[in-house]
Amino acid sequence: MSETAMHPNGLPIEETVSHLRQGIKRQALLVKDCLKDHPHWESEVDSVEDQGEMKANLTLAYRHLEDAAMRLGKVIQAHNGGKSVYDK
Repeated sequence: MSETAMHPNGLPIEETVSHLRQGIKRQALLVKDCLKDHPHWESEVDSVEDQGEMKANLTLAYRHLEDAAMRLGKVIQAHNGGKSVYDK
């Protein structure tokens, strides 16, 4: 396949991956905001709820989303010959 091959979405691989990465970063921020600022954490805890477990899993979800965004960045980096954007 040529370097200019297009995805059915009409975008080259770098743009497609970049859009995916941006979407994941937005979702990560929503998870982080839920963890920190959701009004649920201010309410009384019933006897069944384990807020510590809830927060731990939200934290893990946030970290996994951040990792996914980083890995998509690595796809873009590899597409550009392995050069880091930080080297520029």
